[in-house]
Amino acid sequence: MNWLLEPLQYAFMLRGLLAALLVGILCAIMGTYVVIRGMAFLGDAMAHAILPGVAIAYLLQGNLLLGALFAAVLIALGIGIFSKGGMVKEDTAIGILFAAALALGVALISSIQTYAVDLSHILFGNILGVSTSDLWLTAGLGFCVLLVVAVNFKQFMVISFDPVLAATLRLPAELLRNLMLLLLAVTVVVSLQTVGVSLAVAMLVTPAAAAYLLTRRLFPMMLVSAFIGASSSLIGLYLSYYLNIVSGSAIVLTATGIFLVVFLFNPRQGVLRRRS
Repeated sequence: MNWLLEPLQYAFMLRGLLAALLVGILCAIMGTYVVIRGMAFLGDAMAHAILPGVAIAYLLQGNLLLGALFAAVLIALGIGIFSKGGMVKEDTAIGILFAAALALGVALISSIQTYAVDLSHILFGNILGVSTSDLWLTAGLGFCVLLVVAVNFKQFMVISFDPVLAATLRLPAELLRNLMLLLLAVTVVVSLQTVGVSLAVAMLVTPAAAAYLLTRRLFPMMLVSAFIGASSSLIGLYLSYYLNIVSGSAIVLTATGIFLVVFLFNPRQGVLRRRS
C-alpha cells in the first residue's frame, strides 16, 4: 500500500488530486453535451480562444484564470450573437472568432519576454502548482456549472435530442444554447490548471465518447462519463508521479486508453466482440 499512500503525503499532491477529480468529473459531464450535439470543434476553439484573456491578465498582473474566464465568456457570447437567427452558421462564427482570438493571443504573448517560462503551463497544465485559492475557485466554478446543468437538465435534453419538440414546447432554444456555450466556456477555463488549453478538449470529448458507446440515455451517460473522467484523473496523476511525466498528458492518455478498451470490448458494440 506504500505506493498508493506515498504521493498523498505531499500537500501539493493532495491539492492536485482534488483539482484533477473536480475537473475530470466536470469536463466529463459537460462533455456529454459536446458529444451528443457534435460540438467538439467548439470545445477546441474555446480552449485556444482564451489566450488573449490569459495574456492580458498576465500583463496586468491579475489572476490568469479570471482573465481566461472573461475571454471565454466574450467568445461564447460572440458566437451566440453572430449565429443568432441563422445569419451566419455556428461553425463559421466559431471559426472566425477562434482564429481572431488565437491570433490576438499569440500577438500579446509574443510581446511578453518571459512568456515561454511563465505561460507554458497554460498550454500544458500545471496541476502540481494548484494553490488553495485555485482549488476553491475551481470548486466554486464547477459547482455553479453543475448546478445550472441540474436545474436545466430537461430543457438541455430536449434541445439536444429533439429541436422540433423544443419548438413545439416553445422552449427558449436560443437562450438555452447560449447558456450551454457559457457553461462550456467556464468548463474549459476550469480545466486550464490541470490539463491546459492544448488538452482540455480531450477531457471534454474522450470520457463522454466512451460513455456514449456504453449507453445512449443522457443521465446514465453522464454518470458513466463522470466515472471515467474521475478514474482517468486519478490514475493519470499517479502515473505522472511515478513515471515523472506531465500530469495533463498522463490524464489524457489514460482517458484515451479507457476509450480504446471500451471501443474494442464493450458488450453493446465492441469491435472485437462483433468479430468473435
